[in-house]
Amino acid sequence: MAGELGVSETTLRRDLRVLETQGLLQRTRGGAVIREGIALEPTYFEKSSEAMDEKEAIGLAAADLVAAGDSILIGPGTTTVQLAKQLRSIADLTVVTNSLLVVDALVDVPRIEVIVTGGMLRHSTRALVGPAVVESLNRLRVSQVFISGNGLSVARGLTTPDTLVGATDRGLVACGGQIVVLADHTKIGRETMCQTIDLEDIDILVTDAGADQEALEELGVGGMEIVVAPSTDR
Repeated sequence: MAGELGVSETTLRRDLRVLETQGLLQRTRGGAVIREGIALEPTYFEKSSEAMDEKEAIGLAAADLVAAGDSILIGPGTTTVQLAKQLRSIADLTVVTNSLLVVDALVDVPRIEVIVTGGMLRHSTRALVGPAVVESLNRLRVSQVFISGNGLSVARGLTTPDTLVGATDRGLVACGGQIVVLADHTKIGRETMCQTIDLEDIDILVTDAGADQEALEELGVGGMEIVVAPSTDR
């Protein structure tokens, strides 16, 4: 690396230390490696091709938790939008959301009232974020909040790579009675940079059959209900 960059090894080691403190890489013996995903949020299009069958199964299982007449909040994500698609047949439902994808899934369903938060558009995830989201929720209370993330672990609970997204998600959670996390097996045991909520604040986890059983048992020790969605037939 020193030869390729034309710098001294001392300078290179110093720069690698700085990059490690910023969460961009992890130093190893004789070099460094990228810290995969810890501070990088994939775009909607990148996430939409990952574990889609499992996300559809999770959305279907999560929809069983919703009844006619409920008022719920659905956060952004490729898994939560699968839930929204399964709600189209439920009458007299009120859905609060900061996800344009959720809005699009329900825009032509007259029996479902959709309330969209304010906020700044985050183009990569098709979501509204920032203080305006939280302010628009201050006087709202819903029975359930359905939220996703980029990682779920025993040590750090639900996490996301972006600080602004994390703060926005905490605002979503604050207006709900029951907190339901939708996370496919690729998120279980993973940690990213910013914590959204502690593990003990999660009431229900809906995941798929590919999730590691031992990891699920560890997550459930604190009393969280775990729903494992069966595989969908294609």
